Amino acid sequence: MEKHHVSVVLRQRRYRRTKRAVRRVLPFLAALFLATPVAGPVSRSLAGTAAGTHQVARVAPTKALLFNLKLHETYDALGAQAQGLKFEVFEKAMTGYLNLKQGGRLAGDKQLLTVVDFDLPSTEKRLWVVNLASQQIIFHTLVAHGHNSGENEATNFSNTDASNMSSLGFYVTGSEYQGKHGHSLRLQGLDEGYNTNAATRSVVMHGAEYVSEEFIRENGRLGRSLGCPALPMDQYAQIIDAVNGGTCLFINRSDAGYSSKFLDQNVAVQALTEAVRPVS
Repeated sequence: MEKHHVSVVLRQRRYRRTKRAVRRVLPFLAALFLATPVAGPVSRSLAGTAAGTHQVARVAPTKALLFNLKLHETYDALGAQAQGLKFEVFEKAMTGYLNLKQGGRLAGDKQLLTVVDFDLPSTEKRLWVVNLASQQIIFHTLVAHGHNSGENEATNFSNTDASNMSSLGFYVTGSEYQGKHGHSLRLQGLDEGYNTNAATRSVVMHGAEYVSEEFIRENGRLGRSLGCPALPMDQYAQIIDAVNGGTCLFINRSDAGYSSKFLDQNVAVQALTEAVRPVS
């Protein structure tokens, strides 16, 4: 417990230092961000003159820094730190969200991002639904992991049928339906090798009696699913109704060796640039 407290304090100090640094250069960066086109591919830049190569090196970090600033501003506006969502996890989730948005994989009429952080034990609220349009966290609640992923903590993950484990990565929500768990939500896994068998495994979002504070008091942890992100019975219907139909879900575990093509910051920066560039 003491070690966990120290790590939290250190993360908070680093976060405050980063925020102070980027705020000092915001006015200059904001003007440069809108005025400068996004740097082209590295291969094209290297084919140019030495001056051109030097310019790319100058512009790219500037845009990356402003991207980081925008994420910090959104994170602060959400009050995410107070609700237990780590900035590092939020940054990954937002990067993937922007990649999926840029690729046309998400619904245009909803700006919702659901984050599940399996760095946290099942006894803690580790699911957040973020409304990016209103900059609000509209749900923060418990969520179960797969039976074979672990007891109180999820440490093992699989994309294999009948593994009864959770699967990491980015998903797009599908349609609602009535199944063996009642009102449920289909999920499409997008990360090859990590969650692309979600549909064939029937990994869906649904409610479960074993996802409750009462179950935790009686058993010292939540109950476990067969791989589904199961939700509390008093909230699952509202959450499913909110996030259905083409919104982004990200399931995280920081030390599990997960990687994704959707964690491309260059694509995320491009999406953010197009979102804020004024129409001429």
